[in-house]
Amino acid sequence: MRAMNVDKLNLRELTALQQKLSTAIATARSREITHVRQKVAEFAGEHGFSVTELFGGRTSKSKRISTVKYADPNDAMATWKGRGRKPNWLVARLKKGAKLSDFEI
Repeated sequence: MRAMNVDKLNLRELTALQQKLSTAIATARSREITHVRQKVAEFAGEHGFSVTELFGGRTSKSKRISTVKYADPNDAMATWKGRGRKPNWLVARLKKGAKLSDFEI
């Protein structure tokens, strides 16, 4: 990976970079969570247990794991899976004219 000298970037370029980084971090976090969940399930299965037995939760086998589909470019921790009520940060941005597709991961 090529080193980047951020000291020479102007404010607009730094803000764009920050947004890209926030989105990339949210995507990587979601991908890592999915990977760790799979590893935990495999490890539990090797020892004759299910994740539900070990940690509780739903017993339904039809439960699907949903992944993050939208992220706030200004805050990597502000995410939405696209289910249920839209979060306040997203509603505010949509009212200002942004499109939902602008926040897709």
